Amino acid sequence: MSVANGAVVVGGSSGIGAAIVESYRKQGTQVLVWDIAGEPDVACDVADPAAVDRALATTLDLMGVPGQLTVTAGVGHVGLLLEESVEDWDRVMTINTRGPWLVMRAMAKAAIESSASCSFIATSSVSAHLVDRSMGTYCASKAALSMLVKVAACEWAPHGIRVNAVGPGVTQTPMLGNAPTGSGWLGSVQDRTPLGRLGFADDIAQAVLALHELEWVTGQVLDVDGGLSLHSPIDAYGENLRLGFTVTQDQ
Repeated sequence: MSVANGAVVVGGSSGIGAAIVESYRKQGTQVLVWDIAGEPDVACDVADPAAVDRALATTLDLMGVPGQLTVTAGVGHVGLLLEESVEDWDRVMTINTRGPWLVMRAMAKAAIESSASCSFIATSSVSAHLVDRSMGTYCASKAALSMLVKVAACEWAPHGIRVNAVGPGVTQTPMLGNAPTGSGWLGSVQDRTPLGRLGFADDIAQAVLALHELEWVTGQVLDVDGGLSLHSPIDAYGENLRLGFTVTQDQ
C-alpha cells in the first residue's frame, strides 16, 4: 500500500480552514483549498454532488490522492425546533452532514482505487453531544457527522484510511459575526471555560495537524474546546424560570 502525499482542506478560504491551510504552508506541505468563497485552488460546493466529483477530478490531476483530507466546510444555525422550517433543516443537514460524507466518500474511493493510505478529519462540534437550546438543527447535524466518522473509520480501515473528527467549542471565527466577546453570551461561555478564554482558529488547526499524524488513532472525535464541555449542560431550576420555561415535577 502506498502512502499518499499532500493535503486538501475543504472550506479552507476562511476561519478554521484557513488556519489549517496556513499551518500546512508554514511547514512546507503542498495543500489545495476547496471552497466556494475567496480564491480557492479548486471551486467546490459540498452541497452539490457533481461539484464534489469535479473537484476530486481536478485534485487528482494536480496532486494525485492527498495523504490528508480535512473537511471544515459548514454553516451555523440558530432556531427553536418548534419554529424551524423544513427548508432550513434540509439546508443545514445538506451542508454539515451530507457534504462531508460526499467529500470523504469520493476521496475514499480514489484512495482505495490507488491503494493509498490516507487520513481524513471532519469538523464536528461539542454541540454534537451537548444540548444547546435554540440550536437543535445544528446540534443534530454535527451529531450525525460524528457518527458518520465512526462508521466510516470502521468500514474503511481495511483500506488504510483513518477517519477522525475534531469537535471545536466556541471559536472566534467569522461564524460568530460581530458578537462582543467580553460580555453577554460569549462572555458567559468564556467564564465557563476552564482554560479561561474562547478558542481561536489556530487552536483547532494545531489539533487537526497533530491528529492527522497519529497513525494508531481512528474513529475518534477530539473535543478542542479549552475544557468547555466539562461544564455540566444541565440548566438550573431558577434559570429555566427566568427564561419563561415551565418546570414540572413528578408527584
